[in-house]
Amino acid sequence: MADHHDNSPIVEALNTILEFELAGVVRYTHYSLMVFGYNRIPIVSWLRSQATESLDHANKAGEIITHLGGHPSLSIGPLLETHNHDIGDILRESLAHETAALNAYKALLKLVEGDSVMLEEYAREMIYQEELHLGEVDKMLRKPGDLAKFHA
Repeated sequence: MADHHDNSPIVEALNTILEFELAGVVRYTHYSLMVFGYNRIPIVSWLRSQATESLDHANKAGEIITHLGGHPSLSIGPLLETHNHDIGDILRESLAHETAALNAYKALLKLVEGDSVMLEEYAREMIYQEELHLGEVDKMLRKPGDLAKFHA
């Protein structure tokens, strides 16, 4: 196993991921508290499951950081908030947040490609999950019967 020094750009990339995922926990928890209206119950439960998933992803990133001999960040990623708690605003905001997280996983993949099968597999799996998730949010933003991808 390479020493901590060799891994620092990788640890940095993983810490960025950790911070994004922790921000996701806070963001989705906050959103779940702010949803009102007819669709509240299914939307709240979906948002809470997103918060749980973000926490799982944060733990996964943190475990890999310590596996590499790095120190997990205590910071949290950006917490932009429109203060518009319309479900459309919440979903558009979360699309932006998830796209940034996806890019962080892609940056990690570029860094480790051809070097570490474990890290490559991890990055690919997370990219796969993030892309599925983005697709889900995209579908939620479309109007019923609208087959084309959502455009803000």
